[in-house]
Amino acid sequence: MILYRGELMEDSRQEALLASLETDLYAPLRRGDRLEQETVIRAFDDLARRVLEGQFDGIVRPLLETFGIGDEPFREMARLFCREGLERKCALELSDPPILLEGNVLRERRPLGVLLHIAAGNVDALPAYSVAEGLLAGNVNILKLPMGDSGLSVRLLHELVRTEPRLGDYIYVFDVPSLETETLRRLAKLADGVAVWGGDAAAEAARRLAEADTKLILWGHKLSFAYAEPDAEDVALSALARSVCQTEQLLCSSCQGIFLDTEDPEVQRAFGERFFPIFREASRRAGLPDFGMRAKNAVSLYTERLEGRTGLYSGDGVTLRLLEGEDLELSWLYRDLWVKRLPLGRLYELRRYKGHLQTAAVLAQDPEKRREIRRILADAGVCRITGPGNMSRAVCGEAHDGLYPLREYTRITETELTAEEAEAWTREHGG
Repeated sequence: MILYRGELMEDSRQEALLASLETDLYAPLRRGDRLEQETVIRAFDDLARRVLEGQFDGIVRPLLETFGIGDEPFREMARLFCREGLERKCALELSDPPILLEGNVLRERRPLGVLLHIAAGNVDALPAYSVAEGLLAGNVNILKLPMGDSGLSVRLLHELVRTEPRLGDYIYVFDVPSLETETLRRLAKLADGVAVWGGDAAAEAARRLAEADTKLILWGHKLSFAYAEPDAEDVALSALARSVCQTEQLLCSSCQGIFLDTEDPEVQRAFGERFFPIFREASRRAGLPDFGMRAKNAVSLYTERLEGRTGLYSGDGVTLRLLEGEDLELSWLYRDLWVKRLPLGRLYELRRYKGHLQTAAVLAQDPEKRREIRRILADAGVCRITGPGNMSRAVCGEAHDGLYPLREYTRITETELTAEEAEAWTREHGG
C-alpha cells in the first residue's frame, strides 16, 4: 500500500506516482514552508492517545499475540508518541537555539530537507516512529516499508494525516521490495539523507544506493548481552529472564546471552543449573511463545544434540546453552540464551565488536565491582548500560545507539547579516 500526499493508493500506481514525486516532494521546500514542532507533536499526541484507548486494537492485538509482546511494553512504546515524550525529546536533542555570533553571523539549526527511511521489520511501529523523528526535525519524509510489513505503520501514518492534514505534504510511503534497487536508487537520489535501520547487509546496500552527496544515517542491528558474576542474586536473574520473555529477544536491546565472569567450566555449569529453573519459571508466567517459533528452536536444539553438544537445557519454551568461546553472537531468539565464560580481565576485548554493541545489563552485587564493569563496558563501546530488568525499557529522550537522531536529521547553517538585520534580530529575540 502507498501513502501519497495523505491518500492511500494501490501499489499498482507506483510508477505513475514516482514520475511526479520530485515535483510534489519539493513543493513545501520551494514555498519556504516550515513545519512547526507543535503541529507534529499535537498530531502524534492525539494519535497515541487513540492507540492507548484501544481504537486500533483490531490490528494491534493480533500482532502482539503473534510475537508474544506484553501489554506493558507495547504501552511504553505508544507513550513515546505522546506529548510529554516528544517535547522532552525535542528539548534534549534540539536544545541549541538560534544565536547571533561575532561578526553578525546567525547560526541556526535547520532540517536536512528530504529524508528517506529504509525501515527494519523487527518492530511493527518502528517505521512510523522513524518518520515521527523526521517530522520533528522538520523534514519531508519518504518511507520504504520493510518486507512483510503488517500494514500497521502505513495505517498509523494515514490516521496521522487525517488528524493533521498539513502533514500530508511531508509523508510519502512506498512498499518497494529491496530487490528493486533502481527504484530505491531513484528515491535515494531525491533525498538529502537516508536513514537505514538494519544490519551490515542493509548498511552496505544503502551505501551502494546513495550517492556521495547524500548523508547516510545508519541505525544498524545491534547485539545486547548481560555480564554477570557467578553469584548474581536470584532476584536479578529473575528480572533478566522476564525481560527476555517480554521482548522475545527481537529488539536490538534484547539480551542474547550472558557472559560470566569466570574461566572455570564447572562454575559455568553450576550457574546454568541455578539459572535454568529461574528462566523456566519466567517463561511459564509469561505464557508460551508462538508455536512456530518454538518449533524452529526445537529443530535447532535437536541438531545440537545430534552433534553431541553438552550443556543444553530446555523446557517450558526456553533453551539455555552453555557454550565455549567468547564471541558475541545472536541467539536463536524466542527465549534462547547462551552462557559463555569471559573473565573481567578480558571484558574490554569486546571492543572488537565496535559498531555492533548496544545494551549490556550488569549483574554484580559489589558496588565497586559494578562500577568497574560499567566503566569497561562503556570504554569498549557499549551504548546503554542497565540493570537486568530494564534492557529494553523505553525511556523518553533516550539516544539511538549513542546518537541523537534529531541532530542527525538536521544541519547547522550560518548566515552573515547586515548590521541593520543583526540589530533587528537582536531586538526581536531579546539578546
